[in-house]
Amino acid sequence: MESTTTTVPSVVVYVTVPNREAGKKLSESIISEKLAACVNIVPGIESVYWWEGKVQTDAEELLIIKTRESLVNALTEHVKANHEYDVPEVISLPINGGNLKYLEWLKNSTREN
Repeated sequence: MESTTTTVPSVVVYVTVPNREAGKKLSESIISEKLAACVNIVPGIESVYWWEGKVQTDAEELLIIKTRESLVNALTEHVKANHEYDVPEVISLPINGGNLKYLEWLKNSTREN
């Protein structure tokens, strides 16, 4: 049935990493497993958050991951298994529209489940 549709429900997933090396390694494993079509690595973010009873501030990098909605659970498990944080950030936001050709490419560049 999927072959009759040109796109699938898709999402953008945010994952923070401590540095460029960790981001590149995780991004490459995500793409190799076809869990996403594309990962952007955004350097130079500063995160302020509550952890272990106090406010923490850390320099991080942000992964912006484009994938199928149906792969969010598998992607989350992959990140948890391959991330150095105890509780890695993995949050998903729906893609409500965009360039149809890009969304078709996203579908064709990822696995079904």
